Formats: sequence, structure tokens, C-alpha cells
Amino acid sequence: MRIAFLTAPEGVEEVELTEPWKAVLAAGWNPVLVSTRPGQVQAYRHLDKAGRHTVDHVLAGDTADAFDALVLPGGLANPDALRTDRRAVAFVKSFFDAGKPVAAICHAPWTLVEADVVRGRTLTSYPSLATDVRNAGGTWVDEEVHVCRAAPATLITSRKPADLDAFCTALAEEFGSR
Repeated sequence: MRIAFLTAPEGVEEVELTEPWKAVLAAGWNPVLVSTRPGQVQAYRHLDKAGRHTVDHVLAGDTADAFDALVLPGGLANPDALRTDRRAVAFVKSFFDAGKPVAAICHAPWTLVEADVVRGRTLTSYPSLATDVRNAGGTWVDEEVHVCRAAPATLITSRKPADLDAFCTALAEEFGSR
């Protein structure tokens, strides 16, 4: 399985990228770092610069066709940048349109809100996004991980880095059940 990891060129929370990436590799799948610009993604540990990660694929009108699932790591700046990029928003929406599973952690649901895919769904996120989720027609819950199987696509969400074990377990189970 090819799993897209969508990030902005800067601002992704490193552990929210690297831990799910390891889970995907452990499952025997192929993770692909997708971004809006070529080169490298600058990751952060909260507000401090962390590692740089090489982009495998640059968005250019892509859809979910070339991938089996999508992971949206968080970080404060990462989803804020993605939600203002029409290519990124369309890419995210295409996974829901195709009925392919999506996993999002921390602030990443901001991009889901912008893609208009939370209406009628239950999800969790970093607590400061609760009002955004509700205003977009979703139901926000304060849970370590929440799996919403509402049609057309399964959505796995978690609140923060402390929830990564549960998040990675849930995404591996859900992606593997396809």
C-alpha cells in the first residue's frame, strides 16, 4: 500500500510525522512524503526547528488515485499553511471522495475543515480546534483516538503527540482492513 503523508514545507510537528511513518513501514507499506514544494520539509519540536525530511512527491493537481490512504500530521503552522493551498485542500478532499481512509492528528483537522469533510462526522483534535470542528458541522470529542466510519471514508483522529501510540495502532488497523 502507498500511504501519502501530506505536509507543508515548514511547520510539521516532527514526532507526528515520524511515528506514523514508522508504523506504516512496520506494516510493510510504502510511505510517501507529499508537499506543496520540492526539496525538504522543515519539521519542528513545538517551536524549535528539528529534522529535515526529503519530499518524495510535489502536489500538482493530484488526487487520491495514486495512493491507498492519507496521513495528515499536525503542528500548528503545518495545517494552517495547507488549508490555504487549494492543491492541498483538493488533495485531501479527493481521499474522501474516493472512500479512502484518512488519519489526522493534533491541528491537522484544520485542513479537513477547509476541505469541508467534517460535516456529520465525529472526530477529535487538539482542543483549540473544537469550535472550528463544530462550526464546520462535525462533532468534537475529547478522546485519545477516535475512529469515525461514516461514509464515504474512515477518519482516524487524535489530539496530540501524547496520543501517538493509540493513533498509530488505530491507523495501522484501519488502513490494514481495506
